[in-house]
Amino acid sequence: MKWNVKDVELFIREKEYVDTALIPLLPVDFGANMKRAAEQGEFIQLLSMHLERQFKGRLVLLPSITYLQEPEVEGEILSSWRVQAKEGGFSHVFFLTADKRWNSLGEEELGSFFYVPSIPLEHMEEQYKHAAMEDQLKSLIPKMIKNWG
Repeated sequence: MKWNVKDVELFIREKEYVDTALIPLLPVDFGANMKRAAEQGEFIQLLSMHLERQFKGRLVLLPSITYLQEPEVEGEILSSWRVQAKEGGFSHVFFLTADKRWNSLGEEELGSFFYVPSIPLEHMEEQYKHAAMEDQLKSLIPKMIKNWG
């Protein structure tokens, strides 16, 4: 399910079955790392859409959280998102990022957190982008299932 009126209405009706919020984390950088941040953002957005499609009816893909600061500074914001999502009826809150700097924060601060290194997509044809995402899903899905367990 996506963050749109139609899917949110369905979530409200089927809340007992839809137990997971997926929140992509996207870095923004206006300096020397601007291209890298854009690459990570493009990758995570595409991977998130593939996850949403794979788990439609179990997962809601929420709007991405963008950030400028170091993850240590932003960790408190994610904690707040996690608390609000759980209070809103989600049993599981998954954060997804291609920014390895988030690895410095533990699960106590973030909850279920998945780091997937980005693959440059800028020169790939669409069919290869989607094939690359399917490959990424093969390693990510078992980790998600373990967290649901």
